Amino acid sequence: MYLKDKKNGDLIEVLDMAALIDPFQTAFEGRPHAGEELQEPRRYEKAEMVFPSDEPLPRCWIDPHYRS
Repeated sequence: MYLKDKKNGDLIEVLDMAALIDPFQTAFEGRPHAGEELQEPRRYEKAEMVFPSDEPLPRCWIDPHYRS
């Protein structure tokens, strides 16, 4: 799965899907896809990500109190 960084528009390959969908985690591990060489994985803040279509991430992935 790929997400887009709101700041610069880079595509980020999600490497830790469990952390992405866990509302108690604020970050996940991913790898940027920019340039021709494979980039090193790093942590990304979920608050700075959107889907490639510019839709926001589901609230249940970000807010642990989404049901209240």
